[in-house]
Amino acid sequence: MYRYDLISCHDCGVLHRRRLLAPRDKARCVRCRSVLYRGVDPDLNRIAAITMGALIVFLIAQLSPIVRLEMNGNTSTSTLPHAVAIMWGQGMRAVSVCVALFTIVFPAIELVSVLYVVLGLRSGRQPPGMHWLLRGVRKAREWGMTEVLMIGILIGLIKMTSMSKVIIQPGLLAFGALTLMMAVEASLDPRLLWNAADRLGAGAMLAPAERAALETRAPMVACHDCGLVLAAYANRHGQRCARCGCKLHRRKPDSIMRTWAYLIAAAILYIPANLLPVLNTDSLYGNKDDTIISGVVYFWDTGAPELAVIIFVASIVVPMLKLAALSLLTWTAQRRSHWRPMQRTVLYRMVEFIGRWSMLDIFVITVSVALVRFDAMAMMTPRPGALAFCAVVVLTMFAALEFDPRLIWDPVKDKNGVRHV
Repeated sequence: MYRYDLISCHDCGVLHRRRLLAPRDKARCVRCRSVLYRGVDPDLNRIAAITMGALIVFLIAQLSPIVRLEMNGNTSTSTLPHAVAIMWGQGMRAVSVCVALFTIVFPAIELVSVLYVVLGLRSGRQPPGMHWLLRGVRKAREWGMTEVLMIGILIGLIKMTSMSKVIIQPGLLAFGALTLMMAVEASLDPRLLWNAADRLGAGAMLAPAERAALETRAPMVACHDCGLVLAAYANRHGQRCARCGCKLHRRKPDSIMRTWAYLIAAAILYIPANLLPVLNTDSLYGNKDDTIISGVVYFWDTGAPELAVIIFVASIVVPMLKLAALSLLTWTAQRRSHWRPMQRTVLYRMVEFIGRWSMLDIFVITVSVALVRFDAMAMMTPRPGALAFCAVVVLTMFAALEFDPRLIWDPVKDKNGVRHV
């Protein structure tokens, strides 16, 4: 019996036959040029070693102090979990939950799940719960922000050098190493592990109905989680993937409506996020409330224009452009416009890529509040603007995830006769 060798483009839905690639090569969609998959060596021993090393470094980073501040004989230090706890105690519970999820929980889910699955496959069997865990890995990668946290820590430390002595601790070095190791681990496509399970005889096989659908031009549907392509049964509601059990649908349900809802909510909160103070500094030099704009001005005036530009782009420009770009994409998709589908697809990829970087300011605030705690000499506390800004980032990320880029291509008639789902 035949195994599945089809792959559907994430961005436009065109079906392709999977082929073996040399390491570092890329397979691109024939219509929208999206990267379908990469030529990665599916060596389970190598994957297990990288993931195990990343998990060890992750534990060191979470349990070790990041830096130590010294100010007039007083010292202050903090780990990331301690910083999250301080934000919780300051009344910013929603923000602290988001920071914990994005920097602790989701990276941990990704590393533990991949390691568990790889070790099971190395032993020659499909580990129990593999499909649920790999689906969790895909979701965790969408929200994990280790690299953004690392940049946020560095920016926060540069800001603190003006008021105290900064001494690097093992946690900072561990976070730097973890950022690099997570980037290597993220190059692994979870579908490689599903394919490895298929080679062990644990994968789904083509039923006669699906095999007939491939030979004819019957409708097909692709699983959004494991990538498996199956025959779409018109008379079956709630059809599920034969491999991972995910509920199948040709397009994301109510994609346009959900995207508009998230965008409108984010647009409303964008105004208080920029007008309200996000951080209060109480020191011997006085009491001062800082907005996002005042933080940009601070770095610019203190001789760090590069950091000012980074914060301005990540915290002000990026959210505004995301709102504008997603509004354009949703409006044109709703109108079933034929206007520049390739360019709109590239725009969506850019929005999807840069979305997480807007959390940079929230991570700077979290680190600052946790470390600058010198009682009467200097204290930093979060302000309501931080909550509004965090909500804008999360809502725009939800909007990008809810938007189905294949809606861009649905009205376009393909002249090459390629087949889509």
